[in-house]
Amino acid sequence: MSPRLTTALTDLVGIEHPIVQTGMGWVSGPRLTAATSNAGGLGILASATMTYEELEVAVAKTKAATDKPFGVNIRADASDAAQRIDLLIRENVRVASFALAPRKELIAKLKDHGVVVIPSIGAAKHAVKVASWGADAVIVQGGEGGGHTGPVATTLLLPSVLDAVDIPVVAAGGFFDGRGLAAALAYGAAGVAMGTRFLLTSDSAVPDSVKQEYLSRGLQDTTVSVKVDGMPHRVLNTELVDSLERGSYAKGLVAAARNAAKFKAMTGMKWSTLVKDGIAMKRASDRTWQQIIMAANTPMLLKAGLVEGNTEAGVLASGQVVGMLDDLPSCQELIDRIVAEAIERIDAMAALRGQESRA
Repeated sequence: MSPRLTTALTDLVGIEHPIVQTGMGWVSGPRLTAATSNAGGLGILASATMTYEELEVAVAKTKAATDKPFGVNIRADASDAAQRIDLLIRENVRVASFALAPRKELIAKLKDHGVVVIPSIGAAKHAVKVASWGADAVIVQGGEGGGHTGPVATTLLLPSVLDAVDIPVVAAGGFFDGRGLAAALAYGAAGVAMGTRFLLTSDSAVPDSVKQEYLSRGLQDTTVSVKVDGMPHRVLNTELVDSLERGSYAKGLVAAARNAAKFKAMTGMKWSTLVKDGIAMKRASDRTWQQIIMAANTPMLLKAGLVEGNTEAGVLASGQVVGMLDDLPSCQELIDRIVAEAIERIDAMAALRGQESRA
């Protein structure tokens, strides 16, 4: 048997290793999710870019490819969130994760049916809120992380959350190897969650040309832009991102409207559904209406880059950790390597303690 690290997360979810693959839109499909879970981690399907029918198919494909626990990430403010939750319950999906805090009654329903609830949060006060509502654990992402992110580094955000709640806390933002896992556990976290590192695996369906674009980048090659969709969004530096940064908000709104029409056509959603989702998003967050409209940019720009491989017309969400990556391991190779490295670091720290005792 391969070495293991047992934590509150592994006990809670029933996984072998305290490593989570985050739900990345257009990236975390059945293949990557199942590969992560088969390797002993927790794979999470990203459903925000899927229709309900596509999610049904994705869950079925994932279940056919693994008998290990996996999760589904759901937009808590989606108009069909309740229907998606019913699907998770019906299909015995182990974990429901959320990018925004789900309503208290949704958490209760999931827990009543044995589904583990793990929201992602960006501040200690948000962790306290969801914990009081019954969340089983939280993922806390520091500013180093890719996609939507906050201004506080993981090294400060993580301990602030650990001090605020007594449920398992999973650290995200800047993790890619066993040293990071060992450090997170030393802080008191129950595991780590990684996005960019799993995007850059052989099990990821992202086009090879796009993966090579990521691997060519350094630590300074990401930007936190508010011009992509109105919210702080860490992405790779590209000509498109540069042009968005230089452009006006008026042009951004026009582009967002065009992308909303494209997203509607692609998903078959009705305009009324898009409007309902926008209203729900407004109620669930502090976004302005301008930011709500610009949010239509996200799915289409990410799809162009991460699915179609068109880096000139799309954006590439990325954590700062991209500058530390230079290979494309399988999920099995990656997780085995991280766990072995973490155990090596933990043993080395234990040896330091032993030397002190003998002194």
